[in-house]
Amino acid sequence: MYAAHGDWRTASERLHATDNFPEFTGRVCPAPCEDACVLALGGEPVTIKNVEQAIADEAWARGHVRARPPERLTGRSVAVVGSGPAGLAAAQQLTRAGHRVTVFERSDRVGGLLRYGIPAFKLEKRWLDRRIAQMREEGTRFRTGVDVGTDLDATAMRSAHDAVIVAVGATEPRELAVPGRALEGVHQAMEYLTAANRVVEGDRARPSVTAEGRQVVIIGGGDTGTDCLGTALRQGAASVVHVDVNPMAGASRRESEPWPLVHPRIHRVSHAHEEARDRDGDDPRVFCAAAVRFESDAAGRVEAVRLTEVDPSDRAPRPGTERTLPAQLVLLALGFRGPGTARPSRRRSGSSPTTGATSPAPPGSRRGRRIRRRCRRGLRGGRRRARAVPRGLGPGGGRSAAAAADRHLMGASDLPAPITAVDGPLA
Repeated sequence: MYAAHGDWRTASERLHATDNFPEFTGRVCPAPCEDACVLALGGEPVTIKNVEQAIADEAWARGHVRARPPERLTGRSVAVVGSGPAGLAAAQQLTRAGHRVTVFERSDRVGGLLRYGIPAFKLEKRWLDRRIAQMREEGTRFRTGVDVGTDLDATAMRSAHDAVIVAVGATEPRELAVPGRALEGVHQAMEYLTAANRVVEGDRARPSVTAEGRQVVIIGGGDTGTDCLGTALRQGAASVVHVDVNPMAGASRRESEPWPLVHPRIHRVSHAHEEARDRDGDDPRVFCAAAVRFESDAAGRVEAVRLTEVDPSDRAPRPGTERTLPAQLVLLALGFRGPGTARPSRRRSGSSPTTGATSPAPPGSRRGRRIRRRCRRGLRGGRRRARAVPRGLGPGGGRSAAAAADRHLMGASDLPAPITAVDGPLA
């Protein structure tokens, strides 16, 4: 309403009250809130994602978004491990609350998923750099190239800070255990997307893994697979096939997914799918199919993917339906299992793998047990929620983590906590 009447400043203030980075979520979130919009019952929902992006962009253009350094310092220090959307949101909230915040990032640049996991055609890195500059001006400090638990002892880090928030996201990809997985040319999606983003950052003239001139098969029908599709098209792939083990969804909700269930299984067409259709004349997706093996050429490189149709009810292979797709590049986009294995253990750091929060109290002490119970109430499920912007939960999880840490440090907190310990998944 404010934007419709030209009051962009108030619109921006209302938007930033619940989202630290609306220019990120307005670009990369699939907007499950639109599925839950009451107008969707009888027609088209409010285009919340587009409204969000428009308000954020207009606010920046008009100079309404400025650094907000704290009016006073608390004398408390907080370490945030991970600079993805959740870590950045937590850090900004705690810095503005007056704490000294240091963000530790194991990569060479700040941003995590936003920097290297999301293609530039969905999120230009200048938007990210602009926010990081704002956070630096507010007082947040960043340390890149630091893998906590390897380069920096987790116990020492915990002792040096009054609170620690672990926002490492989910970086351990799911594997596809089929014959030929080790062939040259079969890569995890994040390896491929990171290589493409390295070119955007100016680190390389050409990506270490490229689709240029190759027949590409992408396995996995989610957002990451779609990002691989758009990237492959831009790199000049000869052809792209996008394999999804799920059946093709219908155009409307099923009876088993009534409103207001968010993100129901509906046939969706992304910009990347439209681009592939415009270029090649057809939708690139193959539904109800699974890879059973990768075939090799004489030099040990992948040259084909053997597919089978699967039963939509249990994904069991259907006998007699196997076929071969030529492929010189195969990308696995099967989702993520959780945080990588190279992370501080609970016993070593005194942290809870459930909450992702630590404090310098001895783990076995009465105070240590009380702190962990307090953090659990504020951060339960933090690892799952912190791992991705595309579900719109990254900044929200970070804000909740910040509120829990602030409450632990100060005894009470005015910081909002949009996600509580009893919240279930959206879908």
